Amino acid sequence: MNETIAILCTCPDEATAERLARGIVENRHAACVNILPALRSVYTWDGEIQDEQEALMIIKTTHSHFFAIEHWLDEHHPYDVPELLALDAEHVSEPYLRWLRTSVST
Repeated sequence: MNETIAILCTCPDEATAERLARGIVENRHAACVNILPALRSVYTWDGEIQDEQEALMIIKTTHSHFFAIEHWLDEHHPYDVPELLALDAEHVSEPYLRWLRTSVST
């Protein structure tokens, strides 16, 4: 296993995702954030089934930055409980890994 993770985080809309993504990258918590602007989420909240349009951020960073991103999103995300799901990257090309390391603060 290497140090690279991808964090999934949903947002209520594309504008919110863009604002959050810019803040995460500007603060050097992540090298890159992809935004998938249109997805549909079906989930349970307060005992009710919800069916909402959302945007998905895919945040590429290192294990050591997970808690900084979690803290940053706790302060800036509009949801009471933002989705924050980190996936380990099993394989990452060496050039991409070098770029990612230089893009995030240490």
